[in-house]
Amino acid sequence: MKKHNHLRHLKIKMESVNQKQRVVITGASGQLGQELKVLLEHDAEKECFFLDRKQLPLDQIMIIQDILGMYQPDLIIHAGAYTAVDQAESESDLADLVNHLATDEIAQYCRLHGTQLISISTDYVFDGNSRAALTEDAPVSPVNVYGETKLKGEQAIQKWCPEAIIIRTSWVYSTFGKNFVKTMLRLLSERESIAVINDQIGSPTSAADLAKAIVHIIEGAKWVGGIYNYSNEGEISWYDFAVAIRDIKGLNCEINAIPTTAYPTPAKRPNYSLLNKAKIRATFGIEVPFWKDSLKKQLVS
Repeated sequence: MKKHNHLRHLKIKMESVNQKQRVVITGASGQLGQELKVLLEHDAEKECFFLDRKQLPLDQIMIIQDILGMYQPDLIIHAGAYTAVDQAESESDLADLVNHLATDEIAQYCRLHGTQLISISTDYVFDGNSRAALTEDAPVSPVNVYGETKLKGEQAIQKWCPEAIIIRTSWVYSTFGKNFVKTMLRLLSERESIAVINDQIGSPTSAADLAKAIVHIIEGAKWVGGIYNYSNEGEISWYDFAVAIRDIKGLNCEINAIPTTAYPTPAKRPNYSLLNKAKIRATFGIEVPFWKDSLKKQLVS
């Protein structure tokens, strides 16, 4: 009987050794979620579960930990969020539910089950008053509801799961979903002239590049928890971004530069939110492509 038990335990141990890494990706239908799916869907060493809002409703926080328990992940990549920045001003409770309280539940699950966590945050945690590229320890002071709720999500992660990795990013675009690049392509094709804001400064992020950076981290030899910045290299305005899109595609639409005051929105935006990427490069050896190179890659391919 003892020998039988010993063999059974040995079998369980061997199964656990040979078991694939189980990875849950939230926000599977979003830009980053879909780019992660391209990279991870057929990964032979991982068993990946791509959960959209139907499979993991982040606005129903009472069931989040139970749903995660069904998958028993070794790692969660939390890319799901409420990202309608202007709408968040009038739906602050829903934005807080998804960006803060749901993230709190995910972080608690990771704490209870020893699960690794990578969570995506935003440059909107800053007030935009800086004039130097923002490091991870720069003071935070969100100027809109979206930024406030994302910051609370960060704080919940740091409370429950301090060894988690939080990646702040900005101006995300992709071949998937809705984004500035797709909107510009449509407007530039339909109109003779458009106006684009020229006094909000930052850098775009190719979701494909961010997905590669995340995969690089999870497949790397070391895990170093903390907050990291990631966007493509370079410093531009939205106007510069639009001009580059037009020129790369060879379109003829006139683009007029306007100040933020000429285009009022329900949510205030930070005027300057350029992210310093030195920490993520040094810690994980990640190469950060120049913004225009990544934009060309998407638009010309």
